[in-house]
Amino acid sequence: MQSFQLHERATSRVADSDTQQYNVKDWQKGYQSLNEEFEYFIESVEGEIPVDLEGTLFRNGPGRLDVNGQRVHHPFDGDGMISAIAFSQGRAHFRNRFVRTDGFLAEQKAGRILHRGVFGTQKPGGWLANAFDFQLKNIANTQVIYWGGKLLALWEAAEPHRLDPHTLETIGREYLDGVLQPGSAFAAHPWVDPACQMDGGAPCLVNFAIKPGLSTTITLYELNPAGQVLRQHAHAVPGFAFIHDFAITPNYGIFFQNPVSFNPLPFVLGLRGAAECISFRPGHPTQIVIIPRHGSEPVQIIPADSGFVFHHANAFEQDGQLFVDSICYPAFPAVEPNQDYQEVKFSALPPGQLWRFQLNLQTRQVQSRMLEGRCCEFPAIHSSHVGRPYRYLYLGAAAAAEGNAPLQAILKVDLETGDRQIWSAAPRGYVSEPVFVPRSPSAYREGLPSETYDGAEDNGWLLTLVYDAAQEQTNVVILDAADLNRGAIATLHLKHHIPYGLHGTFTPEYFGKA
Repeated sequence: MQSFQLHERATSRVADSDTQQYNVKDWQKGYQSLNEEFEYFIESVEGEIPVDLEGTLFRNGPGRLDVNGQRVHHPFDGDGMISAIAFSQGRAHFRNRFVRTDGFLAEQKAGRILHRGVFGTQKPGGWLANAFDFQLKNIANTQVIYWGGKLLALWEAAEPHRLDPHTLETIGREYLDGVLQPGSAFAAHPWVDPACQMDGGAPCLVNFAIKPGLSTTITLYELNPAGQVLRQHAHAVPGFAFIHDFAITPNYGIFFQNPVSFNPLPFVLGLRGAAECISFRPGHPTQIVIIPRHGSEPVQIIPADSGFVFHHANAFEQDGQLFVDSICYPAFPAVEPNQDYQEVKFSALPPGQLWRFQLNLQTRQVQSRMLEGRCCEFPAIHSSHVGRPYRYLYLGAAAAAEGNAPLQAILKVDLETGDRQIWSAAPRGYVSEPVFVPRSPSAYREGLPSETYDGAEDNGWLLTLVYDAAQEQTNVVILDAADLNRGAIATLHLKHHIPYGLHGTFTPEYFGKA
């Protein structure tokens, strides 16, 4: 079976700048806990914050990577911390706060690690202290969304935590009016369908839950703008599934069931974390699971090339075909029990790359091709093109065109022309996921008349957090999504660093200090 790592290169029409080699010691500095919680207006700004940028960027990620000096085994086991950067009238306000989960509060009180982590964190005391302990801590550290008037911190293995969007204080666990049960999964990668066909063109939030086992149950949830669950339906698929993300079109939810197996025995005996018990099965196909959102068609499972996918960029239906664009790896990046996550040898690992899968649901044939060969992750698009044909894609990327490396640049890919633009923070800056923010219809980029620019798919800004290793602080960078070659429109210098995060979203509502 062929794998994603084919001898194929993507066409790129961007000229690489003279980037220097990253310094691994610099990169490691971004993995320090931030134990303080701040609230202030950001006064140190290079450039100008666009006056028509109104709203709040919420970001989530592991803010605490140790408990009283006891390090977690992997960043994905770190306690969730929400950062909010609120923009209004050319100013920005910052606030951060930890999600006060039960586990966070208990460990803060005890001053030591009390819970096992999915990615290998163990309680002190060796395997005897960890054996047969299956109570994992809900760390609420992966995504944060504002939907239906509620701010929710998400972690895919359990229920969301609801926060006050004005203060970021933790209100409690959220069960969606009783739809979820205590401990129910609710994934950390929801998508917003901008014009749901089943709801008369109104937007709806689509998310899923996974219950793995010898047979895996995938449940789809669809919520209206008021946050009410309109539709939910569960489907069983054969085999164990480790699925972090999915994609949607107007008619389908699309899941890549990666070719992995799970041996629970080392986890049960307290020898390993659950994720350390996952093994990649080279040569076995990836199963693409296609679930109709309206429920009137059977679920289809179509085999594709062997490989591993964490994140999808988008999916769409066109000319009777289904297209899925995804960040692909030739194998699951294994989590080893004795491995220090800060001692990554990037050059020894294959990079994530952007691939397109074309599916014919009638013939069950799959064609795949690489769209971008540069090491990349964390794709972002214009929200109105989710599930629809689209032209522009934005990614966190390596500064160099070849090889694996930390993400130090933001890459724009024109899927129609093949052109690329790149903005780089190298050699000492390390970027986070870009978040696309559409401009208001009346706004347009300087030098372009509104009638030619309003409504353009790249009419907006990109917001990203950049860790500056030289200053050991984090900056909020605003880029023109239409023209990355303009450089940073504004760079907002925070008073501290934010540990490398995971995902974030933007809402046009302002939740900063008045």
